[in-house]
Amino acid sequence: MSSQQIIEQIKKHKQQPNLNFQLKITTEQFTEQLFSMLFNTQTDVEETFEELSLTFSHLVSLACWDINKPCHEVWDTYIHTLPAILQKLNLDATAIVENDPAAKSIEEVYMAYPGFLAIAIYRLSHELYKLGFPLVPRLMTEYAHRETGVDINPGASIGDSFFIDHATGVVIGETTIIKNNVKLYQGVTLGALYVSKELENTKRHPTVEDNVTIYANATILGGETIIGANSIIGGNVWITESIPANSIVSHTPEIRVKTQVNE
Repeated sequence: MSSQQIIEQIKKHKQQPNLNFQLKITTEQFTEQLFSMLFNTQTDVEETFEELSLTFSHLVSLACWDINKPCHEVWDTYIHTLPAILQKLNLDATAIVENDPAAKSIEEVYMAYPGFLAIAIYRLSHELYKLGFPLVPRLMTEYAHRETGVDINPGASIGDSFFIDHATGVVIGETTIIKNNVKLYQGVTLGALYVSKELENTKRHPTVEDNVTIYANATILGGETIIGANSIIGGNVWITESIPANSIVSHTPEIRVKTQVNE
């Protein structure tokens, strides 16, 4: 087969006419601009606001190939949500600095905590998700996933003062509901009992009520599973049924003392 024949075969099998990777690059640029405008004191808000508008117009041209979706109208609606998102993120940062003895300052949380970055990008993507903007919310959270090791689907619903400590390996599924003042540690999974395309429009992931702490590597599965308010879920536990409020759930290790010591 000649080089030209190989090229023609490749062209023949490129079957996705709308698959433009510039969308991914522009989404990441948009996400970084948003984060900088909201938090960096050296970033001029007015100037960056105008730049974001232009970047979003580019996203519309790349992502909205369905002519029946009025994507151009999304920006005006989205920008009205930004002050409320910033207020929520300030609460998240405060929750981290107040609960983590290793946090020496609020500035450290904003600049150095991967859990905060993941939460911030989730909250910024979630509003676009609710507005039905295609693909971009998922690309935003996948950017956060790559940067932090935290995988939060933009469809999840998360309340105020959310805290993820250490961050790496946390997975929060699309239909998860997390209420206020919840703390998660590394490796926590809030997932589905099983995967099936038929469940696309059903609640597949758990509900976590107010003031719950979930320690490292706990796995909580199922759309009907509710973790009651004020509960503490210990590390490495596996939960597929609801837990009443004010519960403590722990994994009990088996400890054996050796009766013979090898010399």
